[in-house]
Amino acid sequence: MSTLTLVMPDGTTEDVRVLHLLNAGYAGREQQEVQAHIAELAQLGVAAPSATPALYPVSPYLAQQTDTVHVQHDKTSGEAEWALIITEDDVLLTVACDHTDRALEVHGVAWSKNASPNVLGRQAWKLDHIREHLDSITLRAWVGTGHDEELIQDTTLETLLSPDYWLRVLSDRGLREAGTVLMSGTVAMIHGIDQFGSTWRVELADPVLNRSLELKYNIVVMPAPVG
Repeated sequence: MSTLTLVMPDGTTEDVRVLHLLNAGYAGREQQEVQAHIAELAQLGVAAPSATPALYPVSPYLAQQTDTVHVQHDKTSGEAEWALIITEDDVLLTVACDHTDRALEVHGVAWSKNASPNVLGRQAWKLDHIREHLDSITLRAWVGTGHDEELIQDTTLETLLSPDYWLRVLSDRGLREAGTVLMSGTVAMIHGIDQFGSTWRVELADPVLNRSLELKYNIVVMPAPVG
């Protein structure tokens, strides 16, 4: 298990012990966006899903607030997302990045989801405080190499299935309880940008309340195995 510590806008903190971690997939509201992401993955050899949207259970300890992600090779990359975090009293939303092993993904998306952490932000907002203008919030990601970084994902939350949609799914599955974390799924990357960098940075920006959530982490390739 892992425990997340989230700082709220008023400076208070919420500690959440993660009991369930779920990754949504192919979760765009518009089928054209979903198909673009499927086509993007197909170029990497990933088979199309049998149904959309998808939902993948992930080991709870992989929900991490970390500045470093250790990987086994250089074909891994992030996916900009938001995450729902259910507490005893509230539903929180934070910025997130699903770091994915692209080499393993071609053998099974569900397997690849358990190969690297879901990186979560250290700050969060209450869903009730942003629900009415949620679709105007932007979701962006940058991939970096050395001191340079490039914008690789750029959208608003209106392109993804809403938190309320997923809360209904969780209720139907008996998983709407304190300690459940759900990752939103991602959107297509900007064509022509190399996703295999040494850093990933993701931002949620709220133009109505003029505030943002951000995470950034370094990617470290581990030494080759012996034996």
